[in-house]
Amino acid sequence: MIEWFLFLPQSRLGIDDIVTRARTAEASGFHGVAFIDHLETPMAPDAPIWEAMTIATWVAAHTQRLRIGHLVLCDAFRHPAVLAKQAVTLAEASGGRFELGLGSGSMPDELARFGLGAPTAGQRVSALEQTVTALRRYWAGGADTQLPAPSNPIPLLLAGRGPRMLELVARHADWWNLPATHVDQLPDLSARVGSARVSVQQMVGFIGDGADADAVTGKARRRFSQLGPGLVCGRADELIDYFAGLRSQGAQRFYVWFADFAAPETIAEFGKRVISALGE
Repeated sequence: MIEWFLFLPQSRLGIDDIVTRARTAEASGFHGVAFIDHLETPMAPDAPIWEAMTIATWVAAHTQRLRIGHLVLCDAFRHPAVLAKQAVTLAEASGGRFELGLGSGSMPDELARFGLGAPTAGQRVSALEQTVTALRRYWAGGADTQLPAPSNPIPLLLAGRGPRMLELVARHADWWNLPATHVDQLPDLSARVGSARVSVQQMVGFIGDGADADAVTGKARRRFSQLGPGLVCGRADELIDYFAGLRSQGAQRFYVWFADFAAPETIAEFGKRVISALGE
């Protein structure tokens, strides 16, 4: 079965707006919601952004079924022992709905700006591997186990596409996510992630019933053309075919990122017309 997550960057939105979108997704057939993890909004540092684990906890408290995660938490922002404690707390408080998404850090300038060092890409991947190893140790039931230990395994998602990252995914991850900008590389890269399940991030310019196709497509392209193949625009029938094609290439989960910043009516119509069709 294909899984659908609403990808919802928690920037430029009030907290009540975020909760409304999450609840709408929950009522519209989405299986989960995922946030970003930055100290300032990417490419828009003057736009306010909420802290990632706190907003995830708040949304978990205001939903019932929706799984909660991130694309992805930045490894450098949290000590592994603190992250392990946060993950267990949120997993238990949400009734097992939390999934731990981790990445090595996509914005080295952000790390340097906030005094978190300036490691190379290779150093960041090495640090991420150390974190993943430490998390397993803290949760394993041995001498280093933190209490309380998780009552059920916490799924681990890793994101990235470099050779070392894909090796790390194959060794440790339950899920691997392919960034939107590289959707066209799905068949080649997914063959290198071992037993990890495959998810794809996808920006969508959804042309709803009665909407002006040129207006929706034009606005989506003005905002997000830099995503290249990661942006797809279309009406429901076109998107059904598009996502079915990605499913045939091995995708098992979609993180849907809406070009209109996830207007609740867009979420609801997408669920009714696209998710329901592909679930049949």
